[in-house]
Amino acid sequence: MQFIQLVISGVAQGCIYGLIALGFVLIYKATETVSFAQGELMMLGSFAGLALMTMLGFPFWLAVISAIAAMAVFGVLLERIVIRPILGQPAFSIVMLTIGIGYVARGLITMIPGIGTETHTLPVPYKDQIWNVGALVLNAEQMVVIGATAALCVVLFTIFKYSKMGIAMQASSQNQLAAYYMGIPVKKLNGLVWGLAAAVAAVAGLLLAPITFVHANMGFIGLKAFPAAVVGGFGSLPGAIVGGLIIGIVESLSGFYLPQGFKDIAAYIVVLVMLMVKPNGLFGEKLRKKV
Repeated sequence: MQFIQLVISGVAQGCIYGLIALGFVLIYKATETVSFAQGELMMLGSFAGLALMTMLGFPFWLAVISAIAAMAVFGVLLERIVIRPILGQPAFSIVMLTIGIGYVARGLITMIPGIGTETHTLPVPYKDQIWNVGALVLNAEQMVVIGATAALCVVLFTIFKYSKMGIAMQASSQNQLAAYYMGIPVKKLNGLVWGLAAAVAAVAGLLLAPITFVHANMGFIGLKAFPAAVVGGFGSLPGAIVGGLIIGIVESLSGFYLPQGFKDIAAYIVVLVMLMVKPNGLFGEKLRKKV
């Protein structure tokens, strides 16, 4: 029973990793660049939800929807104003830019008096609730994380499978030049992808906040989400979720059964093993180059 409890806890944490990894994969598929600002976008989404609930008095559900929408708009503007002007430059330049965006976001939050340097509790209606299922003791916060992640995956699958925008995004991710010649507005889609990635990061932040509180450094969890994207396959959306679940479960089990300190390095050990056994990840495409 203890093992099952640990697995459930690991799945909940893995869902958070998977949602942040989804942002990595979405941006990589659309622009072939890696954004290391996903963790900080998650942090901004958490603070947005906190401000709407505590300062403006928004009801919980209205605050959640508003925070996600606000982060989606922020993601679109971020791509248009900051990212788009340097597209076409070496990939290293864009990676360094996204790292800089993360540091700037974290620094701006810490500069807000009485807010940025404190740890805050997100007032959610299911806070500290416990559900007893037989001998299992389920934490409502973890169950909400798992349920919301499953629902979001269904929504994203529907968008990419059946909507014109989703199909256009898939076409653009396969070959941007061909998609452009076929009349697909690639630049606009890139902005929408950044907006979608920011919205997903905000969802992850709002789900994580009731468990770990809201603070300026919570974005560092993105360093655990990156291994999740690598394990699942960096070009695969389902792989991001599966990779997150693997990292979360391994981390939970190693933290209980192995000596202290293994939990912090478990994600990177899994990545090293995966790179040695299957370099493209579980769902990654095999790339071949003819010479």
